[in-house]
Amino acid sequence: MTQSYFSDESFDNKDFTQHFSEKSDYENCIFRNCNFEYGNLSGSSFTDCEFIECNLSMTKLVKTSFHDVIFKECKMLGLQFSDCNPFGLSFKFEGSVLNNSVFYQTSIKKTVFKDSTLIEADFTECDLSGAVFSSCDLSGAVFDATNLEKTDFRTSVNYSIDPALNKLKKARFSLSEIYGLLYKLDIEIDKNS
Repeated sequence: MTQSYFSDESFDNKDFTQHFSEKSDYENCIFRNCNFEYGNLSGSSFTDCEFIECNLSMTKLVKTSFHDVIFKECKMLGLQFSDCNPFGLSFKFEGSVLNNSVFYQTSIKKTVFKDSTLIEADFTECDLSGAVFSSCDLSGAVFDATNLEKTDFRTSVNYSIDPALNKLKKARFSLSEIYGLLYKLDIEIDKNS
């Protein structure tokens, strides 16, 4: 299959589950209300693109490149971001559902997760330094040997982070969610005092 190049195009209400142009380059493109569920984006490159209200659940991302890509209001269940091309990997998530997604060993410094759900997402051995989790639900998310230096969790909820296993220097947390850092100590915190 030959590689295709698309620039400044808009794709609306398309079903890419069967017929996506694999190993294609997309620059400054917008995908709106498109379905990629169980599809294959392997080998493709996306630069300065936006995905708006798309379903990318269980899509294959082997060697997929994302450079300055924004995902807004997308359903992204079970994605293996650890399979992506690591060179220049950068994206932003707004109002998206990333439950059960895997970011294992990815370097995604300064990534913004805003108003998103990351239930049981795996951030093991990730570099999330300087990242922002703004109003996110992190129930069951895994942080193990993760670099969380200067990461902002102040408006997020339901995280459990072991300070002994992760780098937390200058990370920011809210007092109301402090239990997420102390849960392993098996102590009781009285929120009414």
